Amino acid sequence: MAPAGHRDLQLTPLSSAGGDALEDVRLLDSYEEEERQSKENGQEQSRVGEVVVLVGAKRVQVRVTGMTCAACSGSVEAALVAIPGVVSASVALLQNRADVVFDPSLVKDEDIKNAIEDAGFDAEILQESSAVQAKPQGTLVGHFRIGGMTCAACVNSVEGILRKLPGVKRAVVALATSLGEVEYEPTVIRKEEIVDAIEDAGFEASFVQSSEQDKILFGVSGLFTDTDLHILDSILVSVKGVKQFKLNRDFAELEVVFDPEVIGPRVIVDEINRGSNGKFDVTVRNPYASMSANNIEESSKMFRLFTSSLTLSIPLVFINVVCPHIPLIYSLLLWRCGPFEMGDWIKFGLVTIVQFVIGKRFYVAAGRALRNRSTNMDVLVALGTTASYLYSVCALLYGALTGFWSQTYFETSAMLITFVLLGKYLEILAKGKTSDAIKKLVELAPATAILLAKDAGGRVTEEREIDALLIQAGDTLKVSPGSKVPADGIVVWGSSYVDESMVTGESTPVPKDVDASVIGGTMNLHGVLHIQANKVGSKTVLSQIISLVETAQMSKAPVQKFADFVASIFVPVVVSLALLTFLGWYIFGELGTYPEEWVPENGNYFVFALMFSISVVVIACPCALGLATPTAIMVATGVGANNGVLIKGGDSLERAQKIKYVLFDKTGTLTQGKATVTDAKVFSAMSRGDFLTLVASAEASSEHPISKAIVDYAQHFHFFDGDSVANDTKGHRKQSKYSGWLLDAVDFSALPGRGLECFINGKRVLVGNRKLLTENGIEIPSEAENFLVELEENAKTGVLVANDDVVVGILGVADPLKREAAVVVEGLTKMGVTPVMVTGDNWRTAQAVAKEVGIQDVRAEVMPAGKADVIRSFQQDGSIVAMVGDGINDSPALAAADVGMAIGAGTDIAIEAAEYVLMRNNLEDVITAIDLSRKTFSRIRTNYIFAMAYNVIAIPVAAGVLFPTLRFKLPPWVAGACMALSSVSVVCSSLLLRTYRRPRLTTILEITVE
Repeated sequence: MAPAGHRDLQLTPLSSAGGDALEDVRLLDSYEEEERQSKENGQEQSRVGEVVVLVGAKRVQVRVTGMTCAACSGSVEAALVAIPGVVSASVALLQNRADVVFDPSLVKDEDIKNAIEDAGFDAEILQESSAVQAKPQGTLVGHFRIGGMTCAACVNSVEGILRKLPGVKRAVVALATSLGEVEYEPTVIRKEEIVDAIEDAGFEASFVQSSEQDKILFGVSGLFTDTDLHILDSILVSVKGVKQFKLNRDFAELEVVFDPEVIGPRVIVDEINRGSNGKFDVTVRNPYASMSANNIEESSKMFRLFTSSLTLSIPLVFINVVCPHIPLIYSLLLWRCGPFEMGDWIKFGLVTIVQFVIGKRFYVAAGRALRNRSTNMDVLVALGTTASYLYSVCALLYGALTGFWSQTYFETSAMLITFVLLGKYLEILAKGKTSDAIKKLVELAPATAILLAKDAGGRVTEEREIDALLIQAGDTLKVSPGSKVPADGIVVWGSSYVDESMVTGESTPVPKDVDASVIGGTMNLHGVLHIQANKVGSKTVLSQIISLVETAQMSKAPVQKFADFVASIFVPVVVSLALLTFLGWYIFGELGTYPEEWVPENGNYFVFALMFSISVVVIACPCALGLATPTAIMVATGVGANNGVLIKGGDSLERAQKIKYVLFDKTGTLTQGKATVTDAKVFSAMSRGDFLTLVASAEASSEHPISKAIVDYAQHFHFFDGDSVANDTKGHRKQSKYSGWLLDAVDFSALPGRGLECFINGKRVLVGNRKLLTENGIEIPSEAENFLVELEENAKTGVLVANDDVVVGILGVADPLKREAAVVVEGLTKMGVTPVMVTGDNWRTAQAVAKEVGIQDVRAEVMPAGKADVIRSFQQDGSIVAMVGDGINDSPALAAADVGMAIGAGTDIAIEAAEYVLMRNNLEDVITAIDLSRKTFSRIRTNYIFAMAYNVIAIPVAAGVLFPTLRFKLPPWVAGACMALSSVSVVCSSLLLRTYRRPRLTTILEITVE
């Protein structure tokens, strides 16, 4: 058992051990405002919005007991804020805790405790206060798990609450994942306050993770006594680089904020293990594992509620249906016990438990919705079941007083709650399936890694297994055959083949030798590899893929606005229809409009009308509308990731289905991006070797594919021997630089769309196209011009080289087309999409390439900024335009396009600017992206049609429109079952997208416009 008073101990050391200067160690999540000197009073202050926080203020946390509702927490907060000298106070009802920041020169801890006790509650100071440091900080993006949301109205309510909080810049809530993404200023609002705001609104909330790079959450086992706490405290105080920490004894969690420039997570774990002599077992908490556990817990809880309700409802059905045919049991049920029969007592007792114990969640959810001035499905369920229950109770009391016994409908409310709980349980299971993509991606990362320790001579001295989450940049790791690569890195020893299909979608194993890059989560197939980790944590490819998929699943497609609007008016409209139904049947019955034989035996017009109105209330389902879009987008983004297509948002997915034009960059997009020099001609007295050395020296500082090809060609020319062919090109280039064969190039300048300029040996060197030389007034000799035209007519790019303003030579560069380029272009045409090629290359080369792939519309000699202008020209008539590119010079066009698609092998800047990332570097994925978006929105339309049609048809049937002609009416419990299954049906409809298969090369040409 945890010792009293230490259940949520905050460990906040104030200085580091040893003779070092005082270290900045402060309370976790304390206010970090920007310091400024106040000339009026000489006191340091920080201002955030309209709140002035005194630097040197103190903070204390207080346990408050006796609070039962939001009104209680409000009373405590009001009492605290009223104390002169209290800067801010926040009270968490569910945590029974108050957090107070105050001026210690005006307020003491006891004053805070006394104020709470004077308000009628018990108070206990949890910890010593600590100086509030001042330090500016930017915004953070936090993910919060939000429980209790049932429909789009709940989402709108939570988003509205979050956006009103001071310091919150942006808030997006996803119903399908029960997650909220909040961008906030930690200097204005803390994550605990965001959680409190959600909980005060009546929803469940917990923090999952944030974008802070210097904070980590550990699980700690082995803490049993106060002595253990002091040992842990002393260990962390002595660790240099630990800035602050917080221990939650209830969950055995230790949250540590550290300086990543001084210390890493693994060192913290090692120090705790060493300081405790192995008594404490410290592990890194994975936020995704925690979320998965929460989902399992939620489904288990819902299943328990359903089975409990079903267990109590079965006897009710048995009493009404079976018992009348068993004389002995029926006679016992008719036995009068007090004012009521035994059967009535039994039904009343069972239903009361179902209604107010098992069904409590509906009242709680309905209450919070009404408190937030919104309505949702829970309001309808609570309204319908309460009406049935209260009528039955009143009928019993009326019978006891007058002797006239009317039929009761206890079983109606019990069966309603049972079927609704069944529907919610099935919905949770189905929604869990929609997030399988993220779960599978998370599972790709191995749980552990083998760390190699080396001596000064580079020899391996020790191998030890560590948690994969503790890998640090620079670590040398061993990857055995058949195991997964634990982090992104570079091979430093060994050779093997690696299966990268789980990340890139490319099934062919990739050979890996020294200096080759490897991706974390991929499978090592054959030999042993030693890799040096260069990207860890959130910087790895796998983490970025997960982040992209998460972001896409959090986003809302524009079509979702329709569901949000309907949800905002749905419940009031349904309640109004139910009231009209009741009044219609009741008034027309009293007026004798329909025969009295329609009314059940022992019934009356009031009960007859009430059952119709209850059916209307409980059959209406806003959940189906709310789930129609987000569940489909969740499944689609996951399916896309599995097929090597990363989609950044629902809005991108929606636009992609309407694409009319696809603009392709040429180099690296339509072509392989593996340029090779095919021709080299010198037009001066310079030797071929000197010419190649000159141009390679100029191109060595450029990252353009043509530049790399020229350097490799020159290097091969100078150093060709038997070994050079087999050696890695990258290694060759490194060796060549040290050999000193390249000349020093100064004042290097890349000129987008033209080439480059630099100075070598004091002379200006220009390398590029005609435009570059023409702009600089350099004349191109006729011999050079003729050679250039010949190259361009053969789909080759001519590179002109001028030294000291004189043309000295031309290089011919060829970049072979991707094998699938022509088929993809034809496939897009079949789909009703017009392909266009836009390139900075010259017209002759561009037209030769376009002719080879079958593109009719060509835009050549276009500068990078001009590509964006070309896109805008296509957008003028409202057409949706996609841009496919891979380089830095494509990023303006990718950003300007309605849908930007970056080839995954391209640059980080291009990927950042695009809405789609094609991981496989395969043009077939352009068709996959468009085809997937079309199928997704076809599914969304189907979902909406079903959800709308269900309500449009079901509500009139429940209201009794078929009763006059067919004598058909829906009992309320049947209506409840229909409502429960409607949302499940929509989720299952979205899950059908999991069967999506991307069009194959052999079938692409069969795609036609629908």
